[in-house]
Amino acid sequence: MLIKTYGSAVQGVNAYTVTVEVNVSPGTKYFLVGLPDNAVKESEQRIHSALQQYRYKIPRQKVVINMAPADIRKEGSAYDLTIALGILAASGQIAQDKVSQYLIMGELSLDGSLRPIKGVLPIAIQARKEGFKGFILPSQNAQEAAIVNNLDVIGVSNILEAIEFLDGKREISPMVIDTREVFQSSVDQYAADFADVQGQENIKRALEIAAAGGHNVIMIGPPGAGKTMLAKRLPSVLPPLSMHEALETTKIHSVAGKLGEAASLLTTRPYRSPHHTISDVALVGGGGMPQPGEISLAHNGVLFLDELPEFKRTVLEVMRQPLEERRVTISRARTTIDFPANFMLVASMNPCPCGYYNHPEKECVCGPGVVQRYLNKVSGPLLDRIDLHVEVTPVTFDEMTATRKAEESSTVRERVVRAREVQTERFKEVPQIYSNAMMPSQMVKEICQINEAGRTLLKTAMERLGLSARAYDRILKVSRTIADLAGSDDIKIEHLAEAIQYRSLDREGWAG
Repeated sequence: MLIKTYGSAVQGVNAYTVTVEVNVSPGTKYFLVGLPDNAVKESEQRIHSALQQYRYKIPRQKVVINMAPADIRKEGSAYDLTIALGILAASGQIAQDKVSQYLIMGELSLDGSLRPIKGVLPIAIQARKEGFKGFILPSQNAQEAAIVNNLDVIGVSNILEAIEFLDGKREISPMVIDTREVFQSSVDQYAADFADVQGQENIKRALEIAAAGGHNVIMIGPPGAGKTMLAKRLPSVLPPLSMHEALETTKIHSVAGKLGEAASLLTTRPYRSPHHTISDVALVGGGGMPQPGEISLAHNGVLFLDELPEFKRTVLEVMRQPLEERRVTISRARTTIDFPANFMLVASMNPCPCGYYNHPEKECVCGPGVVQRYLNKVSGPLLDRIDLHVEVTPVTFDEMTATRKAEESSTVRERVVRAREVQTERFKEVPQIYSNAMMPSQMVKEICQINEAGRTLLKTAMERLGLSARAYDRILKVSRTIADLAGSDDIKIEHLAEAIQYRSLDREGWAG
């Protein structure tokens, strides 16, 4: 008898349906075809052991299993349950009428229990799109799949529950979650807050500007000045995630297997902080079966690179294109996959190898030329994509012990949201641009116009401070964001003056 069951495979951040055809006929062999990898081929042993636990068995006949489409490689152990239920239905051990109505996925243990799988959210979205009645999967993944409405999500903890459900011997209520209620109840609940940071008002101001305009930022300062502490709190002042952004972010984390058990919708902006020993592939994504990298896991959030010059140069260079295009394309011989990568880059670095160059109290022990060589590890084209350069100085004892309460993240976020609303209105006619940082050069000329006094100030600053030509557009973009925060239609001279001070690394001889 021929029976069809349905599973799914994830490619990029989207899923496609895999039809598992099972035919049981007279004979003695077991065949699994359709380009399965080793993990799928090994399913026979797991299925055999799991079925034995509940007195079911793989029939001693010719069993042919085809996984269609047969020209696409099937990977992983998540097809165990799909194949097992197909074999039972084709050999008449369970009822066949309901098997093809559900999309079925799950990895079997030898005792018949089910292990959680990756990529559940995109699979559930595809199952609803293709009109399946429901989705049978491990109970640990049920909450994640229940984000998708109009789909019966049947969570089972072992294969017996799935068998009895399809046989009509057991009632399992579909998992139901009010996604909007979950989203609204926990949106923007961050553990870290700007109020925890004593002093450093100028750095907080720079991060507020970065958040308001979507600008990338680099902080330069000695060890222990608070660079990491401040970066960790940046997501808490970014605008709240929209429902669409939350779903998109959750999909990426689901595909990468980063959601954990009993996870549901992500309601806070991601914050990723990879170690400087990271490889190119781990940062941008890839591998044999391409997986999202750190830049995609930071999508709609913050990517923090601590000690920027310590990262391998090749790792930093592969980030240049995703920073510009807001997505990363991974090409393989058979397929090309796009992963979204719209993140805010926040980097930090010491001013020199010993960390104390320009320190108000401690003396730098680096030899001549060492500081410049250290700074040169970060390439010009990468710095070109960073709008704000901020010098961080150590917090004084008085500031550290002050009893005055610092401003909370929620207060700063209100100002950031107002500035973003102005930008949404400004760019409503332009697709793919929704913040000042994303403006191309031509648009900067139209939108960031300055008066004669502003032009004189900018000319003087560029000549006196030795600012490079690439700083010109960046200063105008940042001054436009500062004007938006101030609720001003025009860029005033004070907005320009504040923007000019955020170009430390462009000054000729800064490290010389």
